Amino acid sequence: MKKVEAIIKPFKLEEVKEALSEIGISGITATDVKGFGRQKGHTELYRGAEYVVDFLPKVKLEIICTEEMVPKVIEAIENAAKTGRIGDGKIFVLPVEEVVRIRTGERGPDAI
Repeated sequence: MKKVEAIIKPFKLEEVKEALSEIGISGITATDVKGFGRQKGHTELYRGAEYVVDFLPKVKLEIICTEEMVPKVIEAIENAAKTGRIGDGKIFVLPVEEVVRIRTGERGPDAI
């Protein structure tokens, strides 16, 4: 099993959710986060004073899936989240040792 984490632009969340649903992903965790990379942030003006906004709002998605599904998940996220501009985000794939469904006690892929 694998955990796919994706950091995307907030306005792309609905498109990504639909794309994942189309390939059979039924569970996603989404968290509002802030961060920056190459995008660096930008300068804004408030009441005549300039200030730097360096942590930009993003959404972090977490998906647990079987190893076989990982390429499809990556492709779905990449295609749905891509704008072609800097700051589109990143996708990370991590190993998952165990999954337990608390309600039933199911373990492994059955618990996903």
